[in-house]
Amino acid sequence: MNEPRAFLANLFQAAIDAASPGKRVAQFLPARPKGRTIVVGAGKAAAAMAAAVEAAWDGPLGGLVVTRYGHGAPTKFIEVVEASHPLPDAAGEGAALRILDRVRGLSADDLVLCLISGGGSALLAAPAPGLTIDDKRSINRALLRCGASISEMNCVRKHLSAIKGGHLALAASPAQVVSLIISDVPGDDHAVVASGPTVADASSSAEALAILRRYAIEAPANVVAHLRSPQSETPKPGHSRFQSVENIIISAPQRSLEAAAVRARAAGVTPVLLGDAIEGEAREVAKVMAGIARSAKLHGEPARAPCVLLSGGEATVTMAGQGRGGRNAEFLLGLAVALDSAPGIYAIAGDTDGIDGSEDNAGAHVAPDTLARAAAFGFDAKDRLADNDAYTLFAGIGDLVVTGPTRTNVNDFRAILVL
Repeated sequence: MNEPRAFLANLFQAAIDAASPGKRVAQFLPARPKGRTIVVGAGKAAAAMAAAVEAAWDGPLGGLVVTRYGHGAPTKFIEVVEASHPLPDAAGEGAALRILDRVRGLSADDLVLCLISGGGSALLAAPAPGLTIDDKRSINRALLRCGASISEMNCVRKHLSAIKGGHLALAASPAQVVSLIISDVPGDDHAVVASGPTVADASSSAEALAILRRYAIEAPANVVAHLRSPQSETPKPGHSRFQSVENIIISAPQRSLEAAAVRARAAGVTPVLLGDAIEGEAREVAKVMAGIARSAKLHGEPARAPCVLLSGGEATVTMAGQGRGGRNAEFLLGLAVALDSAPGIYAIAGDTDGIDGSEDNAGAHVAPDTLARAAAFGFDAKDRLADNDAYTLFAGIGDLVVTGPTRTNVNDFRAILVL
């Protein structure tokens, strides 16, 4: 293969295209209700989803969605608010409170159409009574740095929120609620995407407290007091309100991996799908993936070259250093170190929303000469990895993948090409 880098970039684009709201939303829209249609939502895909609803809906509608700064899209009837991610801000708080206000006072003839995608947890920043946006921001910051899984983070977030963990569905009662969900979480659990604002929550406040203790997070006294109070509990499965709520996954990581696999086969490369729900410390996941790639190269298992190993999910990064870089860049630097310039192995990894962590890149590329080129620019790859500084290395050697906001989000995409 003459252009492995272009081939891998093509697979990444296939994964993004498969999750495009413009291609997915219309086929899942519910019937027009007798009463009003109110559209609300949150996430990195929220604005694009709202635009897709407007293009396909056959009646009057209005509403409000909140998305990350820079991820907006033009709409006529549904207001789009941009707010901060991954740390919440006043714009997200204001939007969440306005969403709650928009869905209150409806009738059983009305429809609340919720557009939910990854990133909604930070963007729906309505603190529970007695808490502040600063409380939520400090807890979120600590959770992001400690290596907690997305399920653990969202368990805590739900119990500190007035809108997540099923509370939005309660506020909209007795209206019909239909949520269209673009999943970015391992297992496609409705209750985890954006912390499940319209999904009954099986987790407990006691679990949220245990997570804070597990990671030695020193929460403010009012946060601890809130989590010890019965008022912090979320509505549970079996609650009568959820009988008129429908939650529908319209795009998911597995679908995007399958789209990439189709494109690989068309190019004469055997795809090997390793799973859409791979979690763990990014550099440790990289070691495992490097081992599988070496096995394919040396032994033809799990497939003979040319093959491409495809995987998705959400790795984590426990910050021990002071560097820059999201989980995909850290995974790739860990992969490069583990492969140690093995010939014939190339890789791409990126976040399908176009933003790796809080940086301006989606991800990066790795090739057999990555370590040598890094050394020529004065970078010691192992030192950069120890300092969580993968972004600086990949930027320095020109190997970042920069797409800009894609306005969708089915989490991380990884492809390792073995020639």
